[in-house]
Amino acid sequence: MRFYIYVLCFLLWSCKEEATSIVLPSEAQKVSYQPPSALLKDLFVEVQLSDVFGDSKTFVDCTAELPYDSILGIYHREKTLHNFRLDNYVNRYFIRPEVQQRSFGYDSLRTAKEHIEALWSFLSQTADTTHKMNSLIPLPNAYIVPGGRFREVYYWDSYFTMLGLAESGKFETIEAMLDNFAYLIEVFGHIPNGNRSYYISRSQPPFFSQMIVLFASYKGDDVYMKYRAVLRKEYEYWMTYEGSDTAYQHAVSTEFGLMNRYYDALNQPRDESYKEDYNLKKEGTIDTLFYRQIRAAAESGWDFSSRWLMDASHLNTMHTLEILPVDLNALLFGMEGVLIKCFAKDDSNFVAELKRSQQNRKEFLNSLSWNEAKGVFEDYNWRTQQPTGRLSLAMVYPLYFKMTSQEQADAIASVISGQFLKPGGVVTTNFHTGEQWDAPNGWAPLQWMTVIGLENYGHYTLAKTIMERWVALNERVYGATGKFMEKYNVEDLSLEAGGGEYPLQNGFGWSNGVYLAFKKKLKEEAYK
Repeated sequence: MRFYIYVLCFLLWSCKEEATSIVLPSEAQKVSYQPPSALLKDLFVEVQLSDVFGDSKTFVDCTAELPYDSILGIYHREKTLHNFRLDNYVNRYFIRPEVQQRSFGYDSLRTAKEHIEALWSFLSQTADTTHKMNSLIPLPNAYIVPGGRFREVYYWDSYFTMLGLAESGKFETIEAMLDNFAYLIEVFGHIPNGNRSYYISRSQPPFFSQMIVLFASYKGDDVYMKYRAVLRKEYEYWMTYEGSDTAYQHAVSTEFGLMNRYYDALNQPRDESYKEDYNLKKEGTIDTLFYRQIRAAAESGWDFSSRWLMDASHLNTMHTLEILPVDLNALLFGMEGVLIKCFAKDDSNFVAELKRSQQNRKEFLNSLSWNEAKGVFEDYNWRTQQPTGRLSLAMVYPLYFKMTSQEQADAIASVISGQFLKPGGVVTTNFHTGEQWDAPNGWAPLQWMTVIGLENYGHYTLAKTIMERWVALNERVYGATGKFMEKYNVEDLSLEAGGGEYPLQNGFGWSNGVYLAFKKKLKEEAYK
């Protein structure tokens, strides 16, 4: 009798596993996507270095009317004609992408929360398994885009967007997006920066593990089992290390074991910012890996910031590849913690390896990144073997993942209160460089990471102040413009945020998500 009970239990467990499995792509579906620069060759270069489009991203998001080789052949035949005009040629053979949010009307009777609830459907893209003649990588499920010029899903944006989707009860959308990310890991071995062919060569801050934690907090521990295999594969992508050199791809060998850096597989101008990158290189940099330095900074999500510059005034002094970032290594610590939970019962060797790596990361941060005099964590330059000396909100990530002592957290809270707290929330860095990830700008994801990090160590008063100021700023701008913005000026509330390679965007996925999450938190017992 006991044998049959065991068999029944096994069958029930097997069915449960099958019910939570992810639909994976077939080998035929694992398309080798090529970016527009590879498909359109010299035509691509001429268009991107011309003034056909004001925004370099527009052309790489266009849809071709004919096969790429046909368009390229016609171009080679016609470009020598005396009446040839590049803009007319492009308009003839390419369809420009639309900015969907332009059709979303402002209703002054809606509250900010009601506006976001109505906006979700406009930010939603339906599943598209057909690969069209454009750079978009089709995904098997629906997803939310940030808004404005960002017409595709973005990796780290999506975690903060999911915070709001959860508050709106849109759990099917969250699961659909998780399944899409699992699909991308199966196809490419990692989650690209976004679902565009020109983003495949890099990822973004690895928040997939935290998405799993978020979804599991609502749907239970079965979520960990469903996604654990693909999460492990993503971990392998970040931890791949080969050869005798100190650095290889995303991993760098240190006295504390492997630590992580941002990296990109390509060393050429970004397709979506080709003209900007080309002109920067032309300014006189002699770094043979300059384009990879830029791309690695883009993988960080902080593109661009004084964090990545040797000279905070000049973008062509970027040295991202030499930096072991505080936030990235804390994120990997968090990923390792989720993997330990996923594999605790059936892979003791892997779990032991993960625990060693977690301990290594704590020792690395506390020994090499911690600045006792300033009371902050700083990014570490593994070539010079010195901290970079640049203060930024990356310092809060170890607090978010509970990697620090209470004394360290208290010191960081003091620095945030004294140097980073502004009338509209917390500023990203205390450097005014003109780059969008520097002062005076504040960004939704960093408000969230700061607040949760402070809460973890009992700094509720400061956390509440940040939330109240950020929410008030969001509501003030919404009342004046009818929009939620990608970023905000937190120093001068009368001015818009600035900097960056493109105009201020509205929509906006992660701002929507953090706003809704903060509104809920401010009603919790700790903040009454």
